[in-house]
Amino acid sequence: MAKVHVKKHSTFIDMTAMSDVTVLLLTFFMLTSTFVEKEPVTVTTPYSVSEIKVPDVHKLTILVDTHGKIFFAMDDKELLKKTAVEVAGDYGISFTPQELESFNKIASFGVPIQGLKNFLNLKGSDQDKFMTEALKDTANMRVGIPNSDTEVRDVRGVVSSDNEFKRWVSHAKELGGDNLILAIKADQTTKYDVIKKVIDDMRKMRENRYLLVTNLRTASTTASSE
Repeated sequence: MAKVHVKKHSTFIDMTAMSDVTVLLLTFFMLTSTFVEKEPVTVTTPYSVSEIKVPDVHKLTILVDTHGKIFFAMDDKELLKKTAVEVAGDYGISFTPQELESFNKIASFGVPIQGLKNFLNLKGSDQDKFMTEALKDTANMRVGIPNSDTEVRDVRGVVSSDNEFKRWVSHAKELGGDNLILAIKADQTTKYDVIKKVIDDMRKMRENRYLLVTNLRTASTTASSE
């Protein structure tokens, strides 16, 4: 019997179209992705079922770590500079143009106003080192924006209450307007009294509209926690 010869077909696959799609997808993700800015402390937010996305622009984020230290982050650097000038002016402090320019290079900060000038004059790597070393001591007062209410007596003998945290929020809202979004991002292990104090301070300023940053609870996270 004669052998049947099967006609061989070429196995060559033209990958040009696939390469074009890959390049297009890569370009799309590069142009639309937003990079997560470095934060001075690691915060693990609690879970919730809310699916409301926190806006990425015109936002003041109040970061509270597990020990109750408060840090600020603002995406609008020009607004941040203007706010810093106003807060510093309340304490008789002024910034040089070079110090104000340093705000463009930091994603977030948490230093009392009296030590902010020295912090801004540090190089980026030295700022990170300063934060790392200072945060090792939870009682260290060189980091964190103070929100304790202290009595201050001026030259006329008039006693008033001072709260640095409230000054930052108040000036930011005055300059940023009603469109400035306030967001509180706290660690899930932060004590209730600490968060309550932050919210009470905002309530006293009649800032009752703010967002609480959380992680979205899914079926897998619910199962793992049970």
